[in-house]
Formats: sequence, structure tokens, C-alpha cells
Amino acid sequence: MKPSTIAPLNVRRFSVVFPLATLLASALLAADPPALQKWQKGKGWGWVWGKDDEVGALNEMTDASRLAALRLAKRGKVFDLGVTYDRTSYKWPGHSPGEIISFRTPEGVKRQGDLPALLNDKPTQTAWHSCALFINDNVATQIDGLGHVTAGDDDHWYNGFRERDAGGNWGIRKCDAPSIPPIIARGVLIDVAGHKGVEALPGHTIITSEDLRGALRRQDTQLKPGDVVLIRTGTLRYWGETGADERGLIKEHDSAGINLEAAKWLVEENGALLIGSDTSGLEYGPKDEEAAAYRARYKTFIPVHDYLLIQQGVHIGEFHNLEELAREKVYEFCYVCAVNRIKGSVAGFTLRPIAMW
Repeated sequence: MKPSTIAPLNVRRFSVVFPLATLLASALLAADPPALQKWQKGKGWGWVWGKDDEVGALNEMTDASRLAALRLAKRGKVFDLGVTYDRTSYKWPGHSPGEIISFRTPEGVKRQGDLPALLNDKPTQTAWHSCALFINDNVATQIDGLGHVTAGDDDHWYNGFRERDAGGNWGIRKCDAPSIPPIIARGVLIDVAGHKGVEALPGHTIITSEDLRGALRRQDTQLKPGDVVLIRTGTLRYWGETGADERGLIKEHDSAGINLEAAKWLVEENGALLIGSDTSGLEYGPKDEEAAAYRARYKTFIPVHDYLLIQQGVHIGEFHNLEELAREKVYEFCYVCAVNRIKGSVAGFTLRPIAMW
């Protein structure tokens, strides 16, 4: 064979291989995460992971699902979803206040001289700052653990763990915050405030599944089983530097949220792995004059928490700052969060989750 006949053959061969490789790579990048193991459409999860399970729906995360989520970060842009906390920050009134105390200061360290490293004849030029914290485990950006809320006369929580068996003087002993695994999953923003054309939903606004569907249609976004779903009410546009809420605007809007029907739609019809929002409680809060009837109807004042945490084993995200995502119209992203490993605590708190895009 003449050399001149070989080159065209090689050229043709490469012209086929390169596009094929490109198509395969594109298919891999666009591939959906693998099917969920235990989720059933129309039912959700429930207590399906064994009698000792403390993780719930987050058991569905796998190496493959995490890789699929990471492939969504195509531009390298990071959105910080955490809010800054201090002693003045707004919180739900059912949680304790916090304090940040200077335990060691440069002047105090040198003046006190009570540590072995400082007990010598020569003055030291080295000092430090150290703080002591008194802080609630349900403040600022947070993820509720599955032991946060209890129900019934036996005070049980997810998977049938009961206070008389799993409670303790140093926090709970089952489903505490360290049981929440690091989360890497596809995240979806549902901008309900944007859909309604308001800066922030008025207080006591009920977000229904139809509202969620309408916002998704407006965004041209689809939910997939295994998603972390974050719902924007617009409340955190008023957080400012530390959420001191001097004008009362956070409190005014904080009671907007999803109802039980919307929560069931997200879990049972769409397989939401975690549901969060930019409020302190995710769910709708009734007006004072309607609260008694609401409690009588559901036998609880927080039916969404009861359903998600206790019945379904689905964690709840609260006070996630979704303002920048909404401004940039980023509705699909890789959600990443790891909580504080404080044994006995019932939630991950003062978190700094990120959305990678």
C-alpha cells in the first residue's frame, strides 16, 4: 500500500472517534443520578432502613449520585447560603438566646500569666484570642436532625426512638446532629416570591403544591428524585449583617411557608431528599386567631415538621440564604453541606452550605 493512501484512512478514523468520544462524554455529564433505593412514588420513605437507622432519606445518597451532583458545577461559581450569626440575631422564640464571650484576650493573657507557657522571667510577645460560646443548636442557617421533634404521649421521634430510651442529660442519643452525613446532592431553587412577583411573601402565606408547580414552570425547572429542594419566600432579604431585625421585617415575613399538602407532594410525588427554605421553620405559621383551630385540625402546631422529620425521615433546612441564587436565576446546582459534629445536639446550626454552579 502506498503511503499516500494511509493518511486519508487515519484522518477518517480520527474524524469518527473524536465526535464519538465527545458524545459519550456529554452523555455522561448529562446522565441522571441513579434510581433511589427505597423511595416509592405515592408513598415516600417512612421507616424503611432498619430498626437502628438514624439517617433517614439521606441514606439514598451514593457515590454515583454525588458524582452526578458534582457534574452540575460547570462554571466553578460558589453561592454562600449561610447567614452570619451573633447575639442579636433573630431566632424562633422557642429557642434560647446566645452569647459570645471573650475567654482569653491578648491583654488578659499577659496580665494574668496563669499558663505554664507564660510562667518565666522573660516577657512574651505572643498572645491570642479565644471565645466561649453559649449558643442554641437551632439558630442561623441550620438543618434539623431527625430527633429534633417528638410526637405522642411517649415522645417518640423518627424510627420509633423514644425519650425514655434515647433521651439523655447531654442531649439525645439517637438521631443527633452527627448522624447527619455530609450532603452532596442536586439542589433545586423554587423561587415562589419571584413567581408571585413580590420581594417577599407576606407573613402567614400558605405555599401550596400548585404554587410550587407554578414557580417551577416559570423557571423551566424539573424536580428529580433525590433532590435537595430549597424554597424562597424572600424573608432573608431583610437579614442584613447579623439578622438583628431592628425593623421587625424578618418576624413579619417569617411565617410564610409550605403546608402539609405541599410537603407530601415534594416527598411522595417527587422524592425530595431534603426540603429547606429561607425562613426559621420552612412551614406555614397561622395567625394567632387561627392557631387553635389549626392545632385542633392537625393535633400539632407544626404538621410539616411532624410529617417530614418523624414520619418520612426527611431533614429540614432553615434560614438558607437564597437571595443571590434568585438574582442570578440559578435554579439547578450542586448543594454541599456538612453539619457540626456536636454529640447530642439536635440540629446542625450556624452552617455555611454552598451551591456550586
